[in-house]
Parts: sequence; C-alpha cells; structure tokens
Amino acid sequence: MRSRYTAYAVGAREYLLATWHPSTRPADLELDPAVRWYRLDIDRRERGGPLDGDGLVEFRAYWRHDADRSDRGEQHETSRFLREGGRWRYVDAAD
Repeated sequence: MRSRYTAYAVGAREYLLATWHPSTRPADLELDPAVRWYRLDIDRRERGGPLDGDGLVEFRAYWRHDADRSDRGEQHETSRFLREGGRWRYVDAAD
C-alpha cells in the first residue's frame, strides 16, 4: 500500500499499472501532475501478513492541487489486495 501511495506521489504510472491485479487493471492510467499527494494515514489492516494470500488496507491519502492551493482533499478507501507469485497486487476498493 505504501509503495503505491509513493508511486502516486511521484507519478510512477508504470509501477502503479504493474502492481494492479490483471483482472481489474485499466488499459491506461493518467495522473494529473498538478495533484500533490502529501500524507498517508493507514487506519486499519486486515490480513496481509507473510502467510496470507489476501489483505485489506483502509487508508486516507491527502492531496492538494498546485494550481489552486485551496483545492485540497482526501481519498478514503478500503483497498483489497491479493498476493500472487509472492507479490501483492491491488484489486479494487472493497464495499
């Protein structure tokens, strides 16, 4: 989860696509270079340990728009992950 947040923060589009589960991965991903991600809070984690094949991470990621510094917000999500071949893949936002 933290590595994907960092990828959003630095604009690493290829990494994001590579860590997305193939069943839900978009064909392409556009990132807005004017959006600055500046903080990540992990609220909850379920499973996702060394012996688990899946996991959930509830987080809040905070952003601001460089063109208009008053334009800011947060993304609150519970993300589902699957481990395949020893690597964690983002699946989707859990309901």
